Amino acid sequence: MTRAERAVALFEGGCNCAQAVFVAFADLCGMEEKAALRLSSSFGGGLGRQREVCGAVSGMCMVLGALYGYDDVADPQLKKEHYARVQALCGAFKERYGSIVCRELLGAKCADSTPNPTPRDAEFYRTRPCARFVGAAAELLEAYITAQPI
Repeated sequence: MTRAERAVALFEGGCNCAQAVFVAFADLCGMEEKAALRLSSSFGGGLGRQREVCGAVSGMCMVLGALYGYDDVADPQLKKEHYARVQALCGAFKERYGSIVCRELLGAKCADSTPNPTPRDAEFYRTRPCARFVGAAAELLEAYITAQPI
């Protein structure tokens, strides 16, 4: 199973979009699945269901930070290099789907931004494109990791 397939399976098993992507790479990040689920739980639905940055994109960026992020905050070059990575992957996602913003990706399907999660039923999975976004974010990330070994 590819990491993209794992991410989609996690999403279809109840994870939010950010959790699905992040947990699919948790082993590479040196994290236990339970800790990865907690850490990424706030980013689903475009940051706590506010419909801002797509949770799948946020999960992708969290993995980037865990694997390639900088910890020398006094080195502007490291920050620049990392931001370039983030922009490249976000740009690839945006090129594919036209946006990285949840409400734009979902259009009319996301009029509700209350904290109440949408029930995960057959209709949700049939009408929401989120599984496709989760798979794409994981696919882009896996390709990046393959091309840029840790």
